[in-house]
Amino acid sequence: MARRIVVFLLVLLTIGAVAAALWWTRDTADVPEEAVYNLVPLKRGPITAVVSATGTLSPVNTVQVGSQVSGTIQRLDADFNDRVEKGRVIAQIEPAIFKAKLAEAQANLENAQAQRDKAAVAVAEAKRELERVAELHGKRLAAASELDTARFAYDSAKVEHRVKEAAVAQARAALQREQVNLDYTTIVAPTDGVVVSRDVDVGQTVAASLQAPTLFTIANDLTRMQVEADVDESFIGRVREGQPVTFTVFAYPEREFHGEVEQVRLQPKVEAGVVKYNCIIRVDNADLALKPGMTATVLIEVDRREDAWQVPHAALRFVPDWPQARLDKVRVDLTPGQGIVWRADGDGVSPLKVSTGIVGEKLTEIAGPGLKVDLEIAVPGARKETSRRRSFGLSLF
Repeated sequence: MARRIVVFLLVLLTIGAVAAALWWTRDTADVPEEAVYNLVPLKRGPITAVVSATGTLSPVNTVQVGSQVSGTIQRLDADFNDRVEKGRVIAQIEPAIFKAKLAEAQANLENAQAQRDKAAVAVAEAKRELERVAELHGKRLAAASELDTARFAYDSAKVEHRVKEAAVAQARAALQREQVNLDYTTIVAPTDGVVVSRDVDVGQTVAASLQAPTLFTIANDLTRMQVEADVDESFIGRVREGQPVTFTVFAYPEREFHGEVEQVRLQPKVEAGVVKYNCIIRVDNADLALKPGMTATVLIEVDRREDAWQVPHAALRFVPDWPQARLDKVRVDLTPGQGIVWRADGDGVSPLKVSTGIVGEKLTEIAGPGLKVDLEIAVPGARKETSRRRSFGLSLF
């Protein structure tokens, strides 16, 4: 009997130990905290709507200086960052072969002129012969056939003379062409400006058979720059010529530059399936701080209010910890262009319907009855970490 009692007690102790272990190892449950918010005072002030884009700086006027003849670069008289004046010699292509061609063309012209003069003598001789035969024919001392032969010879001599005159004109044109080609071996600056690129070196051969190779790139005036910014099609409808622009560049992260939209180009660009339009922004660069090729982060001011009620964007996104049915009742009458801000009301908040206006970079314009200076508006705060607590009871799973 005593043995059975001991066994029974051991079974009970085992069952109790297992139950206790299961109770302590039961999964904990997440207990969310109530919605946390901060209160900020309602204020009036200027608010600006902007369209953001990324662009590249470039000179307003850039000239690519090329060569119209092929040859070897004999001399370079300009380099990177040099300031040049219009007409200044900046490079020389080896001219020897072009001088030889010019001399050959000159000799061809002189030969053509000699041939022309010889043809002129032949015309004079044929004319005298025609006159002599005509006189004899008048005296019945020459046959009609002789007169016809003399007339034919004279006409042929005149035609031959015109051919030789045309050959002279052709040789003269060839001479002018070779003179032009020789002149092209001397490369001059077509405009005043600064050399921003030099693409050749002394001794390099340039070939102009298909297109003129670029030797230099000259920026006409670096004090006047432009930003070529690509604006997404979703926002291009709000961009207009004359709108003010602010932008920054990586070289001067603390400095803000200013410009103005000069042109919205109609040619679309498709990048990764997104349609964009190129906007030209005029920029003053009097201190030459901006360099060609810099990347600009652009903000185009598309709308502005000087004195408006303004709240942080988050104020229109805040939702208190109310039952869904109660929230739906508050939102039932909202129309497009309206929103709800939550004002401080005792220990909680109450809804205030407002009309929304300009959406700025950080602030949104609102309007409506009940707005006043220093009215406290709720915005989402930092949520506390979700607490975890142990549920009481037995769980086998």
